[in-house]
Amino acid sequence: MCVVTDKQENLFRAWFDRYKNLIFKVVNTYAASPEDQDDLFQEILLQLWSSIPGFQRKSKETTWIYRVALNTALVWKRTESRKRKRFRRDILDIQEISHIKDNGDELFRNKQILDQVYDSIRQLPKSESSIVLLYLDDLSYEEMAAILGISKSNVGVRLNRAKKKLAQLLKGLIDDL
Repeated sequence: MCVVTDKQENLFRAWFDRYKNLIFKVVNTYAASPEDQDDLFQEILLQLWSSIPGFQRKSKETTWIYRVALNTALVWKRTESRKRKRFRRDILDIQEISHIKDNGDELFRNKQILDQVYDSIRQLPKSESSIVLLYLDDLSYEEMAAILGISKSNVGVRLNRAKKKLAQLLKGLIDDL
């Protein structure tokens, strides 16, 4: 067990405030149901917390946080897939959507589209879903290479393959819009 100092605790709090949206993106890519998202989010935070003493500032904070989040998500996904034979989505509870008023149909449609996009990203191989996530977060090839531990040219090749596969998966969705 590692001891975390007050300085490290303050750093963790600052990172949480600054990078929680980044962590949410990773969580949404690897977990479908709200319960799974909560579990994975907590698991990532726990890993970040326990890894703070090992952070040596050899890379940027975002690079390190992405790496911890992605690695934790991949391990979590492997563990979850062993527990569950089939991937299932929770059905929206009618009570959750009953508060939506005039623009409810549009909000519901946007959520459906976003859910389908995340479902499509989840269908990609793990290495490709990771690179798509980083791309959607507007990281440079250099930053993606540092996070994934590959060359910049390999980032380009993998990203191009992932985009083509994602376009195929989303073809029906795009045609419906």
